This record gives sequence, C-alpha cells and structure tokens, in this order.
Amino acid sequence: MKKINKFERILEIIPGAISWAIIIFFVFLAFVHPITCAVILIIFDLYWIIRTIYLTSLLIIAYQKLLRLLDKDWFAESNVLSGFEKIHQLIIFPVYKEGLEILRPSLDALINSHYPKNKMIVVMAFEERRSDSREIARILELEYAGNFSGYISTFHPDGLPGEGRNKGANATWAAKKAKEYVLSKGLEISDIIVSCFDADTCVHPGYFGCLTYHFLTSPNPHQASYQPMPVYNNNIWYAPAFARLVEISSSFNQLIESMRLERFVTFSSHSMSFKTLVDIDYWPVDMISDDSVVYWKAFLHYDGQYRVVPLYTIVSMDVAYSRSIFKTIWLQYRQKRRWAWGVENFPFLIKGFAKNPRIPLITKVRRAYNLLESHITWAVWAVILMFIAPLPILLGGAHFTQIPIGYNLPRITGILLNFTLIASFVIIVLSMLLLPPRPKDVKRAKYLVMVMEWIIVPFIILIVGSAPALDAQTRLMLGRYMEFQATEKSRFKKK
Repeated sequence: MKKINKFERILEIIPGAISWAIIIFFVFLAFVHPITCAVILIIFDLYWIIRTIYLTSLLIIAYQKLLRLLDKDWFAESNVLSGFEKIHQLIIFPVYKEGLEILRPSLDALINSHYPKNKMIVVMAFEERRSDSREIARILELEYAGNFSGYISTFHPDGLPGEGRNKGANATWAAKKAKEYVLSKGLEISDIIVSCFDADTCVHPGYFGCLTYHFLTSPNPHQASYQPMPVYNNNIWYAPAFARLVEISSSFNQLIESMRLERFVTFSSHSMSFKTLVDIDYWPVDMISDDSVVYWKAFLHYDGQYRVVPLYTIVSMDVAYSRSIFKTIWLQYRQKRRWAWGVENFPFLIKGFAKNPRIPLITKVRRAYNLLESHITWAVWAVILMFIAPLPILLGGAHFTQIPIGYNLPRITGILLNFTLIASFVIIVLSMLLLPPRPKDVKRAKYLVMVMEWIIVPFIILIVGSAPALDAQTRLMLGRYMEFQATEKSRFKKK
C-alpha cells in the first residue's frame, strides 16, 4: 500500500466530511428549527427544478447531435485528410474474468468496423494470476491474429512492486509491451492513437473513422482525449429492469456531460494519443479510477492545456446483472460504488496543483470545485430529496402545516417531482430510440414492459442514488481504501 502523508489524508477526508456535514446539518435543523429547514429545502427544491430543466435540455441536444452524426461516413471524411496514411490504431482490451463469450464479440466488432484492419494493432491484456488465461489467449490468437496488422497477447505479472490489483496496472503493462512492438515495426509513436476498452466493449462500425477524423482535425491533437458515448446495449434485451434502468441512466449522464466540456472527463472506454500516454507514464498502477486519473495526469502534464473531445458515436457494453435479483442489485451497487471511488481524484488533483505553479490559479479553483461539487452532489441529493425533505412536516407539528412555509413545502416538492416525471418521460423516449434490434426470441410485448418498468425509478434512487457515493466517500474519509473489484459480465438470457 502506498504511503499517505498528512496533507493527503486531509484531502481524502474533505469530500466525505462535507457530505456528512450537509446531511447532519439538515437533520439537526429539522429537529431544532423546522421552519428554517423548510426555507432552505424550498430553495434547494427550486434549484433542483432549474437543474432538472437544464440537464434535460442538454440531454435532448446531445441526443440529437448523436443521432445526426452516428451514421455519418467518418471513414470517407478521414481518409482524405493529410496524415491519414500514417495513423495506426492501437486497441487494448484489459481482461480479467471475462470468457470467450464476452471477448469474441468485442473482437468481431473490430473486424466489422469501417476501418482498414492493416492499420490496427490489437492487444489482449490478460492477468497472469488467472489460471486459464494462456489457454484463452491461445484460442483467440488462432481465431483472430490474422485479421489485424498486429495482434499481441500480454500477461500482467501479479504482485509487482508499487502496483495494485487493478485495470490500470494491467493496461499499463500491456501498453509498454505494445510500445516495444510498435518500435520494432518501425512505426512512430506520435502516429498511433491508443484506445483502452473494457473487455466487453463493442465499437460502432464508424468509431475509428470518427476518432481519426477528430484526431487529425483537432488543434493540438496530442493534448486531448477522445471520449465516445457508452451505451449498455450488448445484453439489454435480457437484463432485468433494475439493472437496465440504472445503466440507461449512466449512458444519458455521459451524454449530458459531453455538453459540459469543463466537467467532461474520460470515462470507461476512451482513446488518446499514444505519444501522450507514454509521456505521462501511462495509466496509474495503484489507483482504481484509472480511466479518469489518466485524464488528470495529462491535464497536469500539459499545465492545464488538455481537454476531452466528445465523439458522437457509441461503444456498446454489457449491462451488469445476475440470475438473482438480489445479486443484480448488489452488482449494480458495487459497480456504482467503484465509479464513485473516483472521488480519489480530488486529493490526486490538489496535490498536482500544489506542485505545478504554471497552471493559472483560477483554473485550479474552477476545476477543483467542479470535481468536488459533482461528487458531493452525487452523495447528498437523493438523501435530501427522499429522506430529509419530509422531516420538517413530520417534526413541525400541526402549527407548521398552517403557516405559509409549511403549506408550500410539500407543493414545491410536488412540482419538483412533476418535473422529474417529465424528465423521466424524455429519458424513456430516448432510451427506446437507442435500443438495438429486438432479438427474434424476445416478444414484442417487451417494448411495453420496458416502458412500464420506469415506475420502479424511486426504488432505484433509494439504492443507487446517493448511497454508493456516500459509501465511497466515507471509506476514503476513514482510510478504508477500496480494492478494485471487476464487474462480472453475463450473457445468459433472462427475459
């Protein structure tokens, strides 16, 4: 375990301390002065109504942009650009527990993409500690190695000094092996775009054309990451309602973030310049949130002159679920808690800011605030709306309900719920439009079921609204550091 100094421990405590302070403050105020608590809650409700309208508007705009650009012939747009002939794609799939039924479709999607396979280098990055990794690697090599200009299987040793058991350590090992391969072929690292994909990621046919086009047309392309829109579509027709709705919400959240570029950070499957990756010393090998930390490493390396370019194309991944509803809920909760562990980026970023005087102070303040605010909002919003909002009415007594504040609080909360329902209706419509073709063994009635199941959204909010974020922040605050837990992927049919 890495050593933590006092300054870093203080930074680790801050997010959880603020979140718990907000919750405790509201509860305390509801007991001692319900009227004041109600006033603050009304202000919060009004703010949340405005926020809901704003974010729903961004979602609609982002979706329209995705719809307009998704099927554009990006390869035709990119292959006429200067420099196209030099560009090669390096695709890394870190693998842990995933089997052939998960890995084959990911490789098939590369073969089916509208991009020259002789400009693709694929790295299947296995963990050596997995007993059957070499056998799976051998099978895949026999089936797929001849389809690309380069195909490498790597095996990440277990227990290397300074490393944790996480995806970033495996991806970094694979990238270093890929660098050796690239140099042996006489290729320039600056002409390679690297994509690090989750093992279940199936790219849209136009993905690499879109990526190449934006890389060749963006100013300072080595000072940017390229983020597609993740859609959990691979097994969505068979996933249970709970898991399906949670993952749809995650996809739409990324669409919204793509419209707020100052908050947009790499997430899950993403791409970047291989030269940049080498220059910043690869992904972190001792942190769980490697996909976002790699962005902050580049941001610090380039003195704040680094950005994320949204790609309005999709990568499809799996909905995490199990045969048991209770295990499905646990899988989803654990996955969201791991995402929420991205709060570890806050101490990492503040330490980096303290060491880099070249980044303007206003940039440091703005980016640190955005990062902290997003995690605290995640941790407290559902608690306030679902549990704290009713407290003034319950504790204020009969007199409270007779005064204007007491009379208006439930009504304003009702307005908020109505706006939430409108936003949910928008999400329902968009989610149906993004569905992949219905499998032949799934009945048409499933469409109606997938609309009706949105009535369980309040139940979902209770479980994965604020709880995973509050859990992650509390663990970080107490120094109970999480270990990386890969999400189990399932392709069995559950109608």
